[in-house]
Amino acid sequence: MEVKASLNNYRVSPFKARLLADQIRGKGVEEALTLLTLSPKRFASPLAKLVRSAVSNAEQKNELQSSGIDIDNLVVAKVTVDEGPSMWRIRPRAQGRASWIQNRTSHITLVLSED
Repeated sequence: MEVKASLNNYRVSPFKARLLADQIRGKGVEEALTLLTLSPKRFASPLAKLVRSAVSNAEQKNELQSSGIDIDNLVVAKVTVDEGPSMWRIRPRAQGRASWIQNRTSHITLVLSED
């Protein structure tokens, strides 16, 4: 049985988000949360919140559908980080010029499954 949670349009570049996503892929939920709480990266706390949201979705699925998911045996099966829309801004430069700045966003999808 699989449980999903997603985070859309979060303002972090996909490259930075994939660094943490690769660390927790294939780990148990408790181990993934421990890794994320100890990580100094800025994206660690939103990703930990996403993992907790997926666990909560599993608990809710148990209550509503009595699907028999064992919360203690959940593993991070799949984490995908896709590129979202970019925000374009203008930064003033010397001698009246301007340069473009691209602020990237990410779509993160997390899938938990039983071990």
